[in-house]
Amino acid sequence: MIIDMPKTTTGDINKRLVREREEGGAIALGRVLTLLIDVGDHDPEQAIEAANDASREHPCRVIVLTSEGPGQDSELDAQIRLGGDAGASEVVVLKPSAAQARHLDTLVLPLLLPDAPIVTWWPYQVPADPAEHPLGTLARRRITDSTECAHPSATLQALATQYREGDTDLAWTRTTLWRGLIAATLDQPPYEPVQRAVVSGESTHPSVDLMAAWLRWALNCPVEIERIADAPAITQVRLERRSGAIVLDRPDGKTAALRQPDQPEHRIALPIRQLRECLAEELRRLDADEVYGEVLRKGLAKVEVSA
Repeated sequence: MIIDMPKTTTGDINKRLVREREEGGAIALGRVLTLLIDVGDHDPEQAIEAANDASREHPCRVIVLTSEGPGQDSELDAQIRLGGDAGASEVVVLKPSAAQARHLDTLVLPLLLPDAPIVTWWPYQVPADPAEHPLGTLARRRITDSTECAHPSATLQALATQYREGDTDLAWTRTTLWRGLIAATLDQPPYEPVQRAVVSGESTHPSVDLMAAWLRWALNCPVEIERIADAPAITQVRLERRSGAIVLDRPDGKTAALRQPDQPEHRIALPIRQLRECLAEELRRLDADEVYGEVLRKGLAKVEVSA
């Protein structure tokens, strides 16, 4: 169900949510958090779809803010989505005027769930300092996505200088499965140190930079990046040891081959992760991602990121 509310107020939105909940039964009861999504001037539908899918694991109230509001400074347009149009959540889309957009924290305060943690997600543009952004100051976790920026590597470097506990980036989340496989492989004999590592992948994809930074931070060895135009994200990680190389190779973006000395080749399903999967993973944890912070602040400076 979609309810359009032109020229409204946050008080009226709250009243309508309560009324629909009472008339429609237990809609979105047991919500575990409030998810704030700032899409700027982008189409919000992709972000809403990802949030709806993630809400089936994490029932929440989703508040989406766009910059396509009414022309009058005192006006606020809104839309409420419930039931099948909102997954296991309730979605409120706010279209504030330009004047209201300068005070987004004040605008959303009446709509926040009481006693529930707040997560802020910027699917497209990344604030100069997420923790100091009006929506970032409200949140326990702040999620950016440098993959969607015009200059991903420069964005990562800027995020490194402004990092605060609670920050994370979906480019980091997209490396989770790679990091897990590499760690599991290194936990097996012969337990030799890695002498050199090479990460191959798409020329400007920030996950390539973060994967290399993680290896540099975790293994304390030289790491090179092989950049390939139009490659499907990360395509290969190669770890060179005295007994031979460990190679995790995914040239097609779907299935990886793990090759190790004196062992048969293993085929592993390793598809490129979808947005909804990455968002759901980040919503599972509301504590600080300390490894991401260390990699961003210490590992990234030791690898050669793209221009």
